[in-house]
Amino acid sequence: MLKGIDPRLNADVLHCLRAMGHGDAIVISDTNFPSDSVARNTVYGSLLRMENLSAAEAIEAILSVLPLDTFVDDFAMRMEIVGAPDEIPEVQSEVQKKIDTAEGGSRPMIGVERFAFYDLARQSYAVIQTGERRFYGCFVLRKGVVGPDQ
Repeated sequence: MLKGIDPRLNADVLHCLRAMGHGDAIVISDTNFPSDSVARNTVYGSLLRMENLSAAEAIEAILSVLPLDTFVDDFAMRMEIVGAPDEIPEVQSEVQKKIDTAEGGSRPMIGVERFAFYDLARQSYAVIQTGERRFYGCFVLRKGVVGPDQ
């Protein structure tokens, strides 16, 4: 256990988040996403797990240490529902609230069509699979920067 570090963040996840650079993207997936096969195609190359957490809980923990990219519109993305791309299910609303809290204001995620999301995920830095069982609990976060002390 470390002081100041959310205990939901395991050592492997912390290592990966620290290794990422500005603009790198990380996938936070639900249990139904093809996480293992997609993760093999990422920069990190192996699947990370936060299995005992919902998507919102995992993202809340991740955002306690990971700055989001403020320079791009695709700082946070959600998988769109097939046939209803503008519909926001409860799991995505919960994650949006965690992002808004971390960002100190409303900054909506952008939607990505399901198969385009898979392609984006394969090009990401890493995949973290959560214990989220609700459908469409899949997200991409883009890492920002930590500025110098003033």
